[in-house]
Amino acid sequence: MTDDRTDTETPGPNNDQAELAHSIIESLLDHTRVVSDLIAVMAQALDSDTTKALTQTAQWQAYLESRRQMERTRADVEKFANEMKQLSENSSNTN
Repeated sequence: MTDDRTDTETPGPNNDQAELAHSIIESLLDHTRVVSDLIAVMAQALDSDTTKALTQTAQWQAYLESRRQMERTRADVEKFANEMKQLSENSSNTN
């Protein structure tokens, strides 16, 4: 019995899909930045006692942790974009 299958390489990432993924992630990160800026402006409009009370809540701490995570995510997105670009260039060079 013969095997009719041929050895094929696993397809690499589609450059259009990688660009779309990067674009979506960038849009989400940009939206998060805009929302963070809005929250900061709103917080400035509060009096000091209210601001102090707000910043001591669990929700504020969760917000700050989320902002830190978004900063790490931004770095990951840049790394992702560079890796996708490198894979695309390598794919183009081998074809």
